[in-house]
Amino acid sequence: MRVAQQAFVASAVAALLAGCGSNVKLDDKQTPVETRTPTAVNPGAGAGGTPQSQVTSVDLTKNANAAQSNLPRVVYFDFDSFVVKDEFRPTIDAHAKVLSTDRKKKLAIEGHTDERGGREYNLALGQKRAEAVAKSLTLLGAQDTQLEAVSFGKERPAASGSDESAWAKNRRAELTYR
Repeated sequence: MRVAQQAFVASAVAALLAGCGSNVKLDDKQTPVETRTPTAVNPGAGAGGTPQSQVTSVDLTKNANAAQSNLPRVVYFDFDSFVVKDEFRPTIDAHAKVLSTDRKKKLAIEGHTDERGGREYNLALGQKRAEAVAKSLTLLGAQDTQLEAVSFGKERPAASGSDESAWAKNRRAELTYR
């Protein structure tokens, strides 16, 4: 009986090993290789057999100019102050990015004041406002050679009138690309 069991186990193991086998010969040196002749994508394009690119060029300066034209150009200030308010940081950031991207661009920053105060005082305050904006731009990547800070004091008001709403519109720095 034991001999019969051993014979049965031996034949079962042999059958199992035979089932795991493969008919593919691993040492076959006649592996088929497909050969193809390269063909040109656009026959006749380009001299000397070099195919021309099908990709059209993109003018990045066109998009930059369009984006630049949509940027806000005025920074407003509080009374008797030349501190750039946090609400104008995105404006400053955007202009600094334009200037740092294209070093050929020049920006004039014109400082203005409301009608209150003497002429010399307003010219000095307008200059400080323009320089504060210029300093913010240089801290964000613009170069000094790209910026020009000038003051017009109270000489070029944006709004006429002698009330707080008109004065608030006149306390500003205007950004103009040249």
